[in-house]
Amino acid sequence: MSISLYDHQRSALEKMKNGCILCGGVGSGKSRTALAYYYLQQGGNLDIPDAPMKNPLDIYIITTARKRDTCEWEDELAPFLLSTHEDCNYYKNKVIIDSWNNIGKYKDVKNSFFIFDEQRVVGYGAWTKAFLKIAKVNKWILLSATPGDTWQDYIPVFIANGFYRNKTDFIDQHVVYDWRSKYPKVDRYLNTGRLIRLRNRILVTMEFERHTTSHHQDVPVSYNIPLYKDISRNRWNPWEDRPIETASELCMNWRRVVNSDESRSVAVLEIMEDHPKVIIFYNFDYELDILKNLGYPDGTEVAEWNGHKHQEIPTGDKWVYLVQYTAGCEGWNCITTDTIIFYSQNYSYKVMVQASGRIDRLTTPFSDLYYFHLKSFSGIDLAISKALKEKKNFNEGRFVGWSTAPMPKAA
Repeated sequence: MSISLYDHQRSALEKMKNGCILCGGVGSGKSRTALAYYYLQQGGNLDIPDAPMKNPLDIYIITTARKRDTCEWEDELAPFLLSTHEDCNYYKNKVIIDSWNNIGKYKDVKNSFFIFDEQRVVGYGAWTKAFLKIAKVNKWILLSATPGDTWQDYIPVFIANGFYRNKTDFIDQHVVYDWRSKYPKVDRYLNTGRLIRLRNRILVTMEFERHTTSHHQDVPVSYNIPLYKDISRNRWNPWEDRPIETASELCMNWRRVVNSDESRSVAVLEIMEDHPKVIIFYNFDYELDILKNLGYPDGTEVAEWNGHKHQEIPTGDKWVYLVQYTAGCEGWNCITTDTIIFYSQNYSYKVMVQASGRIDRLTTPFSDLYYFHLKSFSGIDLAISKALKEKKNFNEGRFVGWSTAPMPKAA
């Protein structure tokens, strides 16, 4: 049995404890570090080869559906002689890997060890309630590349660590709502000094120097200005031949004009002249239709990962992997290419970071990684770019100038 860890992983292990959040950038090795922590807690010794654990607890790994289906965790378990298959597992403990969608199945499990992969305990829905019930009677740690943007994101983990009785207790102590808002909107937080101390108690940051250099390049593309202006002026959906009624729909129409422009197809093909193996991220089905029907160079293999198809990454000398942001921005990695093309931008800063990390892994053989962002000078593209640059999510209602209430119908 050989368990190799980098210095930044060993450093994180020294700080980890039950109920902590292991925070590391995409590709930093959080999975291996989490299993090493479990291994040490169950009596293993990283400095003695073949040192077995002593009656290890059952281990449950709650992760993304893709990571479960691609058996990525199985590869990480192997050096610890653990497996979800009883006949391959060196120990007699139970090893379960499942998705967040099924977390409710394990809410009655006790005296076990849980690894919660890819932070999903935000808000107060069914997943969070199941997480809190599990955390009361089990050992657990949580892994995240982006643990939280606001203090409200930390409420479930704070409760699970016993810092607050429930959500109401947290709100009573720290939250002041904006009385002018028609819905519960936080105006400010009280006693943030305590919140910072509590966060520092549970957050374990994995700091390391990457051996890769990321090159992000904006590729200017054009768009149909007359159609864009016509939609802005008339509030009319030309694809469905009906009035546009909401801010969201207006933005979707603007984006369709921008993202469907032929100049984006040309830009993709030009990039592929120098980069024959590329991952392309996109948002909408109409973009997929465009990308599937491009005149790629002869011999180029095309595969997809989205809500319709779950194909594997091609392995030839020339290939294109079309990935929909929501379906594939996290939970997998690729070290056989150094290039990602962002055919269109996503509204979420976190999603863009996660997507970029698919090729920026500790084990990648490349030292230079290339990210091409196709962007026009349209108002919608510029506004999304500005929000992402400020590490914020793009807000459609704020950009349009309306609330989320229906807009006046066109005459």
